[in-house]
Amino acid sequence: MKLAIIGATGMVGNVMLEVLAERNFSFTELLLVASERSVGKKIFLKGKEYTIIDLERAISKKPNIAIFSAGGNTSLEWAPKFAAIGTVVIDNSSAWRMDATKKLVVPEINASQLTKEDKIIANPNCSTIQMVLALHPLHKKYRIKRVVVSTYQSITGTGVKAVQQLEDEIKGIDGDKAYPHPIHQNALPHCDDFEENDYTKEEMKLVRETQKILNDKSITLTATAVRIPVVGGHSESVNIEFIKEFDIAEVKQLLEQTEGIKVVDNPATNQYPMPLTAKGKDDVFVGRIRRDESQPKSLNLWIVSDNLRKGAATNAIQIAEYLVAKNKI
Repeated sequence: MKLAIIGATGMVGNVMLEVLAERNFSFTELLLVASERSVGKKIFLKGKEYTIIDLERAISKKPNIAIFSAGGNTSLEWAPKFAAIGTVVIDNSSAWRMDATKKLVVPEINASQLTKEDKIIANPNCSTIQMVLALHPLHKKYRIKRVVVSTYQSITGTGVKAVQQLEDEIKGIDGDKAYPHPIHQNALPHCDDFEENDYTKEEMKLVRETQKILNDKSITLTATAVRIPVVGGHSESVNIEFIKEFDIAEVKQLLEQTEGIKVVDNPATNQYPMPLTAKGKDDVFVGRIRRDESQPKSLNLWIVSDNLRKGAATNAIQIAEYLVAKNKI
């Protein structure tokens, strides 16, 4: 098993290496790939030293699996090249997510759709992954009609430059900016670029990707995505209108029984999900589970997850684990 990590020195790439080590993913050779300026640098993983190589060297090694986290342009150029030599590409960018010929996978929901013919597999957006993991069992049981989601997203979703901006602002340093406004003590209703409809790309990803993963375009969804000065993970306030009536106790039971979800919901003792408690964990945390008293057959949830782990690195590695376990490489 030759495994390549494309974008190994980035924020998500670093977390991928942590997750690989934690989950004891088995490989015979690990190829760590980054941009030209990082080639030759050394990275240690589980006591072993690895040297960063470039994409040309990596493709010459013909890896079995290549996990990409190096941006959409790199994926669009290089994923087909790797796929052409038989490598299975798991791509963490937005490049292939809405391609009708590519599968958009959250393993707990739809990994069973994967076949040996799937050579480029898309990893969903971080905010989508945590939401659909909770929506999936509820949709199967009650059929979702409409979703209204407001996100409270970690600056780590933007990358190292955003983390540096926050640190600079806290220290009073006028440094490089990832955002058009200050992020310290602020909230920016602006995640990614704006589209022609005045929704951001992040907001429209939540709409389009949810419909694709749940395989149901009848689900209507509207989103407002907000960036906040938090490091630990993304939070989401999710309002769901169902076609069928539901029971709150049954909803909690369904969520508790769903792989990858941890229910934290005891208002009497101030127990509810928070970015601080999600940081560094692979679970999606769900709480504040309550009926919407303003609308029939409607439910409110609060969903929190570490966006660098289940929202990116862990989900990609879980896809790789599934492919190996089911002999689909």
